[in-house]
Amino acid sequence: MSIPQNSAAHAFAHPDATDRMVADIRAWAAIESPTSEPAAVNAMMDHLVAGLAGEPVAVERIPGRDGLGDSVILRAGPTTDDKHALVMSHLDTVHPIGTLADLPVRVEGDRLYGPGIYDMKGGAYLALAAFLEVARRGTASRPLVFLFTPDEEIGSPTTRGLIEHLGRAAAAVLVTEPARDGGKIVTARKGVGRFEVHVEGRPAHSGSRHPDGRNAIHEAARQILAIEAMTDYGRGVTTTVGLVSGGTALNTIPQHCRFGVDLRVETAADGEEFARAILGLAPQRPDFRVTVTGGMNRPPFERTPGVAALYERALACAAEIGLPLSETTRTGGGSDGNFTAGLGVPTLDGLGIDGDGAHTLAEYGLVSSIGPRAQLMARLLETA
Repeated sequence: MSIPQNSAAHAFAHPDATDRMVADIRAWAAIESPTSEPAAVNAMMDHLVAGLAGEPVAVERIPGRDGLGDSVILRAGPTTDDKHALVMSHLDTVHPIGTLADLPVRVEGDRLYGPGIYDMKGGAYLALAAFLEVARRGTASRPLVFLFTPDEEIGSPTTRGLIEHLGRAAAAVLVTEPARDGGKIVTARKGVGRFEVHVEGRPAHSGSRHPDGRNAIHEAARQILAIEAMTDYGRGVTTTVGLVSGGTALNTIPQHCRFGVDLRVETAADGEEFARAILGLAPQRPDFRVTVTGGMNRPPFERTPGVAALYERALACAAEIGLPLSETTRTGGGSDGNFTAGLGVPTLDGLGIDGDGAHTLAEYGLVSSIGPRAQLMARLLETA
């Protein structure tokens, strides 16, 4: 197989195209945009929108809320009533302002370093380049929608509704999270649950009134042991207590202890079962109160027949451009693709840049992956 002559994928086959994309990705990475800094995220959105002047796309900017940044929606392609192909990227990163001092944007051999380049500004940019080229050439088979969000790194609390709204009208969803394990794309992810547990005991002086106290930290420790014991690797279920706080002074029996729980599951049924178990935690000793809030934050992204069919289409597109492509086993991390896959919409993830070091000061993308993956995205947008 070969790429059709009019395909937008041809625009990314030459090294000069990669050089241009590297320059633009470097400019994106130089704009630090941690989720918790809405002005910084909006500066990234400003840069995105400014670069769209004169392009054949409709731009909608949705103001942020709850102390988070804006979202941007692009629309292109034929104006029909057909379901659209939806691309999803986030422009927030985990790196705080000032990270550039420790992780400067630079190219070393095949590695392009910078804050958020791998997760996920490199993937977001190469997908945008493909989206715009398909829009210019008019080669899309259906309407195209591209959603850029500001809050994926904290679970998409303000954009989940928008993601699901656009997802319900989509024939296929393409997510530009980074590639895995040397270029593999993602066809399944675990679901994610997040919970907060508050244990209340009884305060007392730790010296003169010790018998009167009820140590909330001690009871929390018992609860934590019970939660960690829920992990079942055979079922793909993991439970993790990652943050704990409690007490007021060394000489005081602590009245309060709070801790957070991370739950990962492979199926919706397991999500319901283990969420119910965590929400149903009860005191193990008298005179304590245990309160649990939270629930499933992201539904499981299961490899349904629709996902499998979309993956087969990706394999065919990759074969046209001579790109070896495979899928990773189910990954434990969640993404916005969980929301659309949870609705039953065929979804492919991990379509972004290849590289490594997400969320670290060694984060990089592979320059050699940018052109081929832009070609793949272009073909998917033309055929999805």
